[in-house]
Amino acid sequence: MASILQAQKLSKRYGTKILFEELDLNINEGEKVALIAPNGTGKSSLLKIIAGEDTPDMNNNGESGTVQIFCEGGIAYLKQEPTFNLEKTVFEEVFSGGEEIAATVANYERALLSQDQKKLEEAMLEMERVEGWQYEQKIKQVLSALQIEELDQKMKELSGGQKKRVALAKMMINEASFIIMDEPTNHLDLIVIEYLEEYLKRSRVTILMVTHDRYFLDRVCNKIIELENGELYTYNGNYSYFLEKREERLENFISETDRAKNLFKTELEWMRRMPQARATKAKYRVNAFYDLKEKANQKISSDKIKIDSASTRLGTKIINCKGVSHNYHNFVTIEDFTYNFSKGEKIGLVGPNGVGKTTFLEVITGAIPLTKGEIDLGETVVFGYYRQKGIDFNLNDTVIDAVQSIAEVVTMNDGSVINVSQFLTRFLFPHSMHNTKIEKLSGGEKRRLYLVTVLMQNPNFLILDEPTNDLDLMTLNVLEDYLSNFPGCVIIVSHDRYFLDKIADHLFVFEGEGVIKDYVGKYSEYREMVKEAEKQKLNLEKDSSLTKLKSNNKLESNKTPEKKRLSYKEKKELESIETKLERLSKKKSSLEAALNSGSLSPDKLIENSNQYAEYLKEIETLEHRWLELSEISE
Repeated sequence: MASILQAQKLSKRYGTKILFEELDLNINEGEKVALIAPNGTGKSSLLKIIAGEDTPDMNNNGESGTVQIFCEGGIAYLKQEPTFNLEKTVFEEVFSGGEEIAATVANYERALLSQDQKKLEEAMLEMERVEGWQYEQKIKQVLSALQIEELDQKMKELSGGQKKRVALAKMMINEASFIIMDEPTNHLDLIVIEYLEEYLKRSRVTILMVTHDRYFLDRVCNKIIELENGELYTYNGNYSYFLEKREERLENFISETDRAKNLFKTELEWMRRMPQARATKAKYRVNAFYDLKEKANQKISSDKIKIDSASTRLGTKIINCKGVSHNYHNFVTIEDFTYNFSKGEKIGLVGPNGVGKTTFLEVITGAIPLTKGEIDLGETVVFGYYRQKGIDFNLNDTVIDAVQSIAEVVTMNDGSVINVSQFLTRFLFPHSMHNTKIEKLSGGEKRRLYLVTVLMQNPNFLILDEPTNDLDLMTLNVLEDYLSNFPGCVIIVSHDRYFLDKIADHLFVFEGEGVIKDYVGKYSEYREMVKEAEKQKLNLEKDSSLTKLKSNNKLESNKTPEKKRLSYKEKKELESIETKLERLSKKKSSLEAALNSGSLSPDKLIENSNQYAEYLKEIETLEHRWLELSEISE
């Protein structure tokens, strides 16, 4: 298999912190690779270097690492937070910097809008030359699937999720051979994530990506690369395979290290016993001793966050909602919602972006007033609200400043009280980091610090709005265990399907126009139910069409029950189709000549273009029917 990426001796440091040193990485054509590592260890930095957005550092010999990409079809880099020219329209951004065929389609679309005859003629000739008509159809399918509709909207008017979808459309339309993606599922709704997942599974493109979405990892990737302690470990399989083999690797490492330690004790006694004779002893044994010492002192980085803060006692009455409604002018977000929350329940909120999930959270917590209804809040409720937009940290503050501004001590599950400095270490902020300015933290480290500020207040009603964005897989596993055993209430808004399945025991499904339905079950079960309902609806429509068709052809069917044979009516239809096809082909040729003549007015040109498309569609339908009838007549 041909190599598409060869990276050698890549190093990166930030100040005194070494992210990775002299890494070698090879990716073959067609591989779909995921890079897994804890936050702050250099995942995004490595992607930037490979994508050419950054350069590797010099090593101790003054040499820099190299990145070679052998790719004729181009490279696409999807950043975690894509940047755009905010004054451009969605249309301009989607088609900017694309391949020839994408640029040709964009030019054709502009020519149509301009009603300039000469431009339209030239654009149509180019479309013919590059065979762009089918490609134009594909572009429209991509934009539709990604829910990108208002192409004339300015980029500055879009939300984070909308901008991410524009970046994805740009990547997919340009059809690069090698795609580099940093957290591609962040800010996407669940339906779009499923579409992207299917698209990448079917595609033959080579992929290198960082993502925390475990279902996405499992279903798309066929190779996992783990970055741990500056070393790369490769697993030729999906995420489930990685988990299994990683456990084996760690067990083998521990066994080998234990054996090395035992042997090291024996060799150490030998070294101490005969120091004078050491020079005359076999040099290989002395050298082997130092190699053995190094191996015996190896350690696995088993650091992981420890969440064991207490939750305040929660009374019987929590939140009782009766007829709650909310709207922004004519846009209804909640309509007549009635529900009494119970202790220990864990609820997931699902629905398209912009349907009102975050507004719902703001309403029940009292952050924004409801339009109608009542919310009766229990006296013992203490909210812990982890907002999607995060917290506006003062970037000049240090890590310890950020938490000390909230409290000096934290109560733990066992009733003990510790200072915030000790609490920070449980979230992988060692003392050496406490005086680090927040501006120097990675995106994942900032989110982890935000989680600290929420949990240190000992909440008993947790509200988590997109908690999985920017958190690494190790942190997510610990957070899931904590939430599974959390005695209070939990409400989750998340596009991470695995996270929802693990935590939420029922769902509030936002269907639009303020309608919120309670579904008891896991998210995967809900999606299967929706897909089955859609399948049944489609089958019903097909059955209805088939019944109608059978009814129309009942006489013919009754006349020829034993053997397939053209009826008199079908013979006449076949003759008629052949005559129509001949006539339409002539009209099509005539239109082609007119369109290429250069003598049509702009209005006539557009009219003839539309007519030409209708002829093509009619010819295709007739040819399909002709084939059906021809097969019967043979």
